[in-house]
Amino acid sequence: MAAPFTTHHLLVILSVLAACSIVSNAQLSSNFYDKTCPNLQSIVLSTMKQAVINEPRMGASILRLFFHDCFVNGCDGSILLDDTATFTGEKSAGPNKNSARGFNVIDTIKSNVEASCNDTVSCADILALAARDGVVLLGGPSWTVALGRRDATTASQSAANNQIPSPFSDLSTLTSMFSAKGLTARDLTALSGAHTIGQAQCQFFKNRIYNETNIDPSFATSRKVNCPFTGGNTNLAPLETLTPARFDNNYYRDLVAKRGLLHSDQVLFNGGSQDGLVRSYSANNGGVAFFSDFAAAMVKMGNISPLTGSSGEIRKNCRVVN
Repeated sequence: MAAPFTTHHLLVILSVLAACSIVSNAQLSSNFYDKTCPNLQSIVLSTMKQAVINEPRMGASILRLFFHDCFVNGCDGSILLDDTATFTGEKSAGPNKNSARGFNVIDTIKSNVEASCNDTVSCADILALAARDGVVLLGGPSWTVALGRRDATTASQSAANNQIPSPFSDLSTLTSMFSAKGLTARDLTALSGAHTIGQAQCQFFKNRIYNETNIDPSFATSRKVNCPFTGGNTNLAPLETLTPARFDNNYYRDLVAKRGLLHSDQVLFNGGSQDGLVRSYSANNGGVAFFSDFAAAMVKMGNISPLTGSSGEIRKNCRVVN
């Protein structure tokens, strides 16, 4: 004879269901919006496509935004918040001030998404999808973006100043900063390959081209033309010399040839632990391994401390808290 169903049994079942709910809330899912916003991915892709047609550099800019978002309190859209009279966010932090860009593109995507399914998709998820699509549109690999992030209601200028790796960092510092986010040295070297696209300001590579010795002399000379010893700090140069508007493995060929633009680039190939990996990525067929490792590392980075479930909010405007 079966035991009678009691209130105790009901409470046990409810507690198990609650625990399962907590676990599921902590997990991102590739089909998170399949029912609530089925056109999400096509909307993001079409908007990014237009943005990259208008300015190929935008693919790199959005990718950098996602990187800088994830490294500060996780991938929570906090980098998108504007400063206000009572709030100082991450946009004015050293690594972002006057260099982080692409905010208008995220605004446009958000507006297009809201027109299709309002109050449903987080800015953090939009940024994650846009970063992937920018890479794909420039010839790079694709990956499945897990979704379900929610948006932060706070941001941290001090964390942005202290936790985003600097273009002047050495290899040990980079390795430890990535490790603090759950990313390996291999992830570091693969993710640095994002510098196969995009540009950097003179102020971030001036010391390298004038004072460092592990640099190809002709490359240094060519970069000095647009980056004078005094002034010109915001003048731009491509991060990669061969195909700077295409996502490929030529960044690693530059490193082997001592043509890394930033100090933090060249330290990956300078007699240290990552030399072998850089050389393998730079080989004729090395792009396959690089693409695979880059995609895997982007998935890992996208999983850094997301807000899920009832944490955070779904911002109506990516620039301000609701």
